[in-house]
Amino acid sequence: MAIHDITTEDDLERVLDSHETAVIDFWAPWCPPCKEFAPLFEEAAREHPTMAFCRVNTEEEEALAEAFDVESIPTLVVIRDRIMLASQPGYLPREKLDDLLAQVESLDMDALRREMAEEGGESSP
Repeated sequence: MAIHDITTEDDLERVLDSHETAVIDFWAPWCPPCKEFAPLFEEAAREHPTMAFCRVNTEEEEALAEAFDVESIPTLVVIRDRIMLASQPGYLPREKLDDLLAQVESLDMDALRREMAEEGGESSP
């Protein structure tokens, strides 16, 4: 599966409209851990073809990095059903990446939405 380069909020919206899950790698060309993580990210993209794997170059897309509160790179963000489930700064070893993606895939999103509604103080009719 191709990795999407996200350069605008519109790019991100298109990905979120067409995929249940988006995995976003915030990186920079000068960052050694980012370069080391790139092949792991690409391999995970091939192994999870239903997820959208995206990259955001923080040097060129500062507004997107700021919108996700990215303070260090690499940072991996995972969004499912337009809910941000993870924001993981730092290099992520392959086994941790696999574990994170497995957790995201197995998550009961209806239960999560109910829990979020309860914590938000919303009441059911």
